[in-house]
Amino acid sequence: MSQGAAASVSDQAARDLLEETVRIPSVTREEGEAAEHLVDFFEEHGREAWIDEVGNVRAPADDGVLLTSHIDTVPGDIPVRIEENDEGEEELWGRGSVDAKGPLCAMAVAAVRTGASFVGVVGEEVDSRGGRYLVEDRDDEPGAVINGEPSGWEGITLGYRGLLAGTFVATSESGHSSRPENNAIQDAIDWWSAVDDEFEPDEWVPVFERVTCKPVSMDGGISDDGLSVEATMDVQLRVPPEHTTEEIREIADGHLENGTVHWDDQVEPVMQSPRTEAARAFRAAIRQTGGDPSLLRKTGTSDMNVYAQEWDCPMVTYGPGDSDLDHAPDEHIVLAEYDRAVAVLENATERLL
Repeated sequence: MSQGAAASVSDQAARDLLEETVRIPSVTREEGEAAEHLVDFFEEHGREAWIDEVGNVRAPADDGVLLTSHIDTVPGDIPVRIEENDEGEEELWGRGSVDAKGPLCAMAVAAVRTGASFVGVVGEEVDSRGGRYLVEDRDDEPGAVINGEPSGWEGITLGYRGLLAGTFVATSESGHSSRPENNAIQDAIDWWSAVDDEFEPDEWVPVFERVTCKPVSMDGGISDDGLSVEATMDVQLRVPPEHTTEEIREIADGHLENGTVHWDDQVEPVMQSPRTEAARAFRAAIRQTGGDPSLLRKTGTSDMNVYAQEWDCPMVTYGPGDSDLDHAPDEHIVLAEYDRAVAVLENATERLL
């Protein structure tokens, strides 16, 4: 079979791929076994596939469409099982069933059925190293990108906020706690309070259109030698498309009085037009499958942000599953929804090819 030739995959085989992949733990930086399983799936269906230098699964074919999702999951031991819900539908429970092995496996099936290109990337939950390597390693951009994240089978995600993340560090002389001068811990708190106040809107604004600020960890106290007080605070700011991360960085740095911030992650926001070929293909495919398409904007960040920074081609993010269950202790996916998403992906991909 030629590299990009389409092949048949039964609906049951599509479900089996999902269950088998969910049963293989693939926490970030431990994706190897799950990656090998995906390679086996492609090879069993006559497609060439391999694992690249950073751990991505590459199955190149017709580059008119690149189907891509991530292999890694966040930690969490959820016993893998199939249960029937109150509506009589089968649900697959397990870590990654929604984020993002449901989208990942649906895309693998659609890629085999249509002959489209496929990449399963690593590291999305931490630093997008798989996606970043992919854009650096490719010579040409694809004709269109379909990124895999849960949107619900009737949802099409067009936008994500960007991310600015860093670590505040401050040091002050040690002294009695009765002294009025700030110590390093107070400097950290004061800086973050000023940043948070800066971006607090005066009136209601949709979350997607706001800069939101979140401290994610903090450590502070007397140094080991007893001569100073030290403080560190890891922070994240989510950036809407009307701003760049550099603009937000300059504002945050402007509130520094004591201490420094080491900014170590900047991912630009993305907002795709609903009138691109990709968006139109998905609206038509969802309707043909019996659904009512909806256009979504997500308040987080995904690999689509990385691709949009480097590639000027139509993009959407799509995949089965309820995104409210991302990283949740009750993560599960309705298998009938997964089936419909596979059909939508196949239909939309064929339209784009």
